[in-house]
Amino acid sequence: MPKCPKCAKEVYFAERVTSLGKDWHRPCLKCEKCGKTLSPGSHAEHDGKPYCNNPCYSAQFGPKGFGRGGTESHTFAK
Repeated sequence: MPKCPKCAKEVYFAERVTSLGKDWHRPCLKCEKCGKTLSPGSHAEHDGKPYCNNPCYSAQFGPKGFGRGGTESHTFAK
């Protein structure tokens, strides 16, 4: 029986949600930053942890700078 990566309890077939190559309980599949419940395939992943696409993933790991997007906002690493 697979174990949920969030709570480490067994995931039964009736309550299973598969995402990021793992089986989760539906309430355990949440954004690591804001806690919003996510649905499979509609979120982003960083270091094996789920994040909602907008705004959490893009704000933390997307281009940095004014406006968080667009041509004027990207900063280059020096």
